[in-house]
Formats: sequence, structure tokens, C-alpha cells
Amino acid sequence: MDAVLFTNVRVIDGSGDYPFPGEVLVEGDRIKRVARGSRAIPPKGATVVDGAGATIMPGMIEAHTHLSWNDQPSLDAIFRMPPEEHTLDAARVAKIYIDHGWTSAVGAAAAKPRLDVVIRNAINAGLIPGPRYLANGQEIGTLGGLGDTTPPHVDHPGLSFGHIVSGPHEMRKAVRMFIKYGVDLLKINLSGEEITGVGSAETPMSDEEVAVAVAEAHRRNRRVCAHARSAESVKMCVRHGVDIIYHASFADDEALDMLEARKDRHHFAPGLAWLIKTSRDAGPWGIAPDSPLAQAYARELDSAVEVCRKMRKRGIKVLPGGDYGFAWTPHGTNAKDLQYFVEMLGFSPMEAIQSATIHGGAIMGRAHELGQLKEGFLADILLIDGDPLADIRILQDRNRLLAIMKDGRFHKEPRVSGGRL
Repeated sequence: MDAVLFTNVRVIDGSGDYPFPGEVLVEGDRIKRVARGSRAIPPKGATVVDGAGATIMPGMIEAHTHLSWNDQPSLDAIFRMPPEEHTLDAARVAKIYIDHGWTSAVGAAAAKPRLDVVIRNAINAGLIPGPRYLANGQEIGTLGGLGDTTPPHVDHPGLSFGHIVSGPHEMRKAVRMFIKYGVDLLKINLSGEEITGVGSAETPMSDEEVAVAVAEAHRRNRRVCAHARSAESVKMCVRHGVDIIYHASFADDEALDMLEARKDRHHFAPGLAWLIKTSRDAGPWGIAPDSPLAQAYARELDSAVEVCRKMRKRGIKVLPGGDYGFAWTPHGTNAKDLQYFVEMLGFSPMEAIQSATIHGGAIMGRAHELGQLKEGFLADILLIDGDPLADIRILQDRNRLLAIMKDGRFHKEPRVSGGRL
């Protein structure tokens, strides 16, 4: 059995405990032992990686991932890429994630029905590098709602970004279809999105449609995530047991009360990067900061920050995942979320790291084996040049990631194995 001993490292184990100097022994795909101090674990033939004081922590986990978003400026430009090129591009993006230390990720919708499934399967088979991935299908929307990109005079499903349904029967059919395709979870669009012309405060999907989606998914042991910006859409998520809630920018006190009462049942990721970058930095792509669209997102950002601060105080877990994959939110910049959490939401650096580690393990459905450096857990490990607790921005620099390990195997090997770095 292959074994690797990380020694002379500063351990951030993901639990929230104060970091300590220590060692971590990996055997096969699991963490065999975590010890405090030096020379605490006999090497016993293991490959020794002397970290020379570097920080070791769990691999990061992204809660809102679109591997098939291709860094383009519009939904049309994303989903109209031909399927052959799109598959190759999604494989490129998968590598970007693990190159930047994201060893697991939750798919939050695919641009084509089976694209996430194909990429997940290729990662699992070792055909391409990428994070441990939960595959989604196309986002399911309503006629005239978010995801319906067909023009009024050409109602053709091939022109629509999402899979469009009207009524519980069509919703049931859509959920069953995506489960047949092999998804791990499903995405439903409960609210609008300013850039599409459907207001973020709108809630076009009905209670009946949501209830059917959740019931069908849960019957087949799949989870449901929801695009839910409006207050009513968040309440719908809680009423019907939607597992993962994205955005919640306009959640009111009633919605927060409902969510707090069931905070151990739901996971939440706000997607701040999309609001920040669209309101401030999308000028080169036609969204000037003083434009009505950018101003609408600026107002939503103010509301989202207030909501997230309230959630933190109520003990509702807030996870990273900022709708990366548009031209102004390119893949590979995902760790900016942790900086936003510290600078805008009042998180400590340790809380920000926990949002991407121990809480990420929970959203992956594997809290018992992901998100911590703990004996028996899967060996997803980052070795970092520097201290992210002193400067959370270090995690944005892939050059500061000295080693990246997933399932006990190096994706990025340290410069020297069997000796000092």
C-alpha cells in the first residue's frame, strides 16, 4: 500500500481548532494518522514530504459549480457551443478546479443535459483530471422564467438554455429523465435573474411544481438544489425540503426564521462573486457600472450581504460558490469567495476555511469522510506556502499550492518527494 508522510507542517485540520505543528500520514486513499509535534509518526517506508513549515489543510470544496460554463459573456454563448467542443472545454475547466485546490465540487447545473454526467464519469474513470464531482442536469425552469431563452416566435427547446416545464406532470417527467441520464442532483429555478429580463424578486415556479420535483428526486435518492433569490422562493425551498439553496439575496425575516429552524437540513451558498463582478467589473462586456442592470445587481449585493450576515449570526452555514464561469467571473478565481466572506460578511479566516472544508464535506453528502484532516477520512490534502489564516488571499494563488492530493494520489507533486521541499 502506497504511503506518504507529511512532516514538519502546520496543520489546519478543518475542524476549527487552532492550528498546530504536526504530521499527517496517508496510506492508500485515506488519512491513517494525524499527530502533533515532529517525529511523532514512524516513516515505516513511506515517502516523506518535509513541508519545511508549510501549511497543510483539507482540499477545498466548491458548493456551486458549473463545469460547462465556458467563460463567455452570455447564456447564449455558453450553451450554443457545439457539444463536441463543449465536452472538451468542460474537461479543461475540470482540470482548472483541481489545479487551484478544489478537490470536490457540487454541480449546480449543466449547459447540456448529460454534459456534467459525462465529465463526472470521465473524472471517476481517471480519463481526465478533476475534482470529485456531483453531476447535475440542465436547470429546470418554467415557461417565460429563468432558463427559457427561446424567442416568442420560435418556441423550440433546442434554443432554450434550461429544460422548460409547465405544471407538475411535465416537472415529474423532467426529473425522471435527468435521473435516467445519471445525475446526482437536480436544479430547479424558483426565481428570476436580472440579466435575463426576469426580475430576481420574481417567483415564477409554483408550489405544486416544486413539491413534485422534490418528491420525485428524493424517491430516487437524489437531492435538489434551487436558484432562489426572492424571499418567497426561499420559503418554498424550506416548505418542500429543497436540499441546497443558492443565492437567497432577498430573504426576509420570515424566510430566515424558517431556514434557521431547519438549518441542519439545508445547505446554502450565496454566489456573491456574481453580484460583485456583474455590478462592478462587467463593463468590457457591455454592462457599465452605471447602467440600470449593474445598479440592480449592486442593490441586490447590498441585500445579499445583509442577509448573509444575518445567517451567520443565526448559525446558518454559508458556503463558497460564486457562479464562476462567465467572462467576468472566470473559472480559477473561485477562492475570491473566501476573501469576500472575510472582508464583507465578517467571517474570520478560520470560518472562511471551514466553509470550504468541513461544511463542504457536508454538502457533498460525505461529512463522515470529507472536509477534514482526520483519521479515516479521504486523503484530499493541500500543502500551502504560507498561512491562509494570516492572509486568506493566499488560496487564490495556485503557485502557493505546493502540493495537491486527491484520494491519496498527488495531482500536483511537491517539488521534492522523499526529502525537503
